[in-house]
Amino acid sequence: MAASGRKRSRRARAPIPAPSSPPPPSPPPAPQSPPQLTSLLALLASSVTQALRFASDRDLLLLPSQTLALDPLLLSAARAVSRLLALLPLHLQTLTLTSLSLSPPTPSPPLPSSWFLRLLSSPTLPDSAWRDAFRMSKPAFFQLLHALALPAPAASSSSLALPPDHKLGAALFRLAHAAPARAVARRFGLPSPAVAARAFYEVCRAIADRLAVLLDLAAPDRIARAVPGFCALSLPNCCGALGYARFGEAAIAQALVDADGRFLDVSIGWDPEMAPAEILPRTKLYTSQSILLANAPHGELIGGSVPRYFLGPACCPLLPWLVAPYKHVDATSDLSKESIFNHVHAHGLQVVKNAFGHVRARWRLLDESWKGECQEALPYVVVAGCLLHNFLNKCGEPMPEEIQGNSDADEFGDFEGDKDMEGERIRDVLAAHLSLVSRNQ
Repeated sequence: MAASGRKRSRRARAPIPAPSSPPPPSPPPAPQSPPQLTSLLALLASSVTQALRFASDRDLLLLPSQTLALDPLLLSAARAVSRLLALLPLHLQTLTLTSLSLSPPTPSPPLPSSWFLRLLSSPTLPDSAWRDAFRMSKPAFFQLLHALALPAPAASSSSLALPPDHKLGAALFRLAHAAPARAVARRFGLPSPAVAARAFYEVCRAIADRLAVLLDLAAPDRIARAVPGFCALSLPNCCGALGYARFGEAAIAQALVDADGRFLDVSIGWDPEMAPAEILPRTKLYTSQSILLANAPHGELIGGSVPRYFLGPACCPLLPWLVAPYKHVDATSDLSKESIFNHVHAHGLQVVKNAFGHVRARWRLLDESWKGECQEALPYVVVAGCLLHNFLNKCGEPMPEEIQGNSDADEFGDFEGDKDMEGERIRDVLAAHLSLVSRNQ
């Protein structure tokens, strides 16, 4: 059959392609820093750099307190700008960092560019710059340097390899401004903060050794020379005022001063939980007072005679040689002999409070918080501050205008022990004398 033999034609079909995976996503475009932000960061970086250079090279024009406040702020700003620049694309980082220097200067040996050497060599700086830096004039600084006789680097293998004037300057700067050891090292070109700390304690030891004579109560006529000053304060035959102060949380200091605010005796290191009445019998002043005041002429007043004595605060017992104020006096009765005596007594006792206040104002490190092993060094540092106070007084240096007080910490409870009959007699004679003087004025 023809139909059956005919071949059926077929159309060729195109092959069906295999399913393909989706194309990989294109990488996100690199983050572009807006031109305004890049310009702003560059300007900020330049400003911080210039501020750092000014603080480093022109710091003689600033007060030490200003530079100590600015330094950490500027260094923090430089680190913050560096972190911001790290967020920029690499080519912008390279461009910016090659034109700027944001790294703070590293400590180095003394160089002509160090703050202290520039201070030494500047012929135009007023003497006030030395007082601002070291709490003393330039002549007093070098007089103290001579008195301490600090060893030169080659004189002793155990000494720090630093010039003596650098040691003294670094120690006084830290003591005056409570400056961190790192800041002291940078200003004086010292190799590390540890060296600055060692120099500080070496100088404090030298002060305690070399200037100890300024606290020698046994020196001839030391007590006798104090009497006229208290007579001018209407306290006949008085030769010292006794007071107490707390330094930090570590220690209580007991001090005896004359009418001009010079320290005659300092005892420190007592447990802060002890009361002054417990401290006093344990001090050298208590055990030596009979020798100090023996064979001294009595003051002949209308109501009787009074021996030489010290003024004592209400927290101490009334003794024949330590005259404390009256207690439970009617504040409204200003004309009573007890009120008049307490008023004059408080005026005389103010000299020891002022002496502590001047030491705190001059040496700000003493009011810092001392913790751990540093507490062991605090008594020596306080004694050094008191000795420097006497030394500068002897040099005729002016007292700080400010009196730094710590009235809350220096408050002590009144002594409530037994009364001393002879002490009461002496106080009554003084009170009667002052009352008569007051009526005749």
